[in-house]
Amino acid sequence: MADAVGLRARREHIRERVVDEGFVSVDQLAERLGVTPMTIRRDLDHLQARGWLRKVRGGATAQPSAVHHGDVRHRTQAMAEAKEDLAAAALALVRPGQSVMCDESTTALTLAALLPQRAPLTVITNFVPIIQRLAGSAGIDLISLGGAYYPAYDAFLGLRTVDSIATLRADVLFASTTAVTRGACFHQSQETVAVKRALMAACDQSVLLVDHTKFQRRGLFHMAGLTAFDLVVVDSGLPADDVEALRTLGVEVRVAPSRREHRQEAGA
Repeated sequence: MADAVGLRARREHIRERVVDEGFVSVDQLAERLGVTPMTIRRDLDHLQARGWLRKVRGGATAQPSAVHHGDVRHRTQAMAEAKEDLAAAALALVRPGQSVMCDESTTALTLAALLPQRAPLTVITNFVPIIQRLAGSAGIDLISLGGAYYPAYDAFLGLRTVDSIATLRADVLFASTTAVTRGACFHQSQETVAVKRALMAACDQSVLLVDHTKFQRRGLFHMAGLTAFDLVVVDSGLPADDVEALRTLGVEVRVAPSRREHRQEAGA
């Protein structure tokens, strides 16, 4: 039992170090934790299989890749201003009395913090941080989607989640994606793809919130074409030529105004 506790504590320490520092080496971890490099490599295999990190040559990183989504804390910190712009633009689409679905993206989490401004609302989600953020909020009827809990995503995913979505119908979905390639959304997890597709099918209107960096990334599993969404909201960092290219493909695109630029102009 003591060995098991030590094992869990060591792997938790590794996970936290990777998230905090972005990259850690096998040799540094082995020296700090007093174990062999081979033991550390087994720990990294275990943590990678559960989505906590990505193994690279000589160590591990928290940076996303085509097969690693990134730790929730790392994702929350990334592109924070762009997410705020996207959330503000999305909030303008919400009307009191609606039922709103939010996926497990940190962009939707940013929007969730604003949703009480449009109360009364029914909010449906599989993302634990959104559940925690809105629990007890005045005017918010909160529905939590069950299923298998995935710690690295801090969300409920899998077939049971898909089945629970199928019993519901909502007015609008706000979702994001890991990567956009050639007019389509991609993700690193098949379980996540299945849930996002189910959410899209359960809503009268589906809105994709995506910052410009997602157009520079790659994902492993195809989720949906951009034209499958009723509206795609991008931040002002996406070049105008790229916005027009999306419109040429038949994508309904809206560019979220930059609140930072607006504040700077107002202060000029």
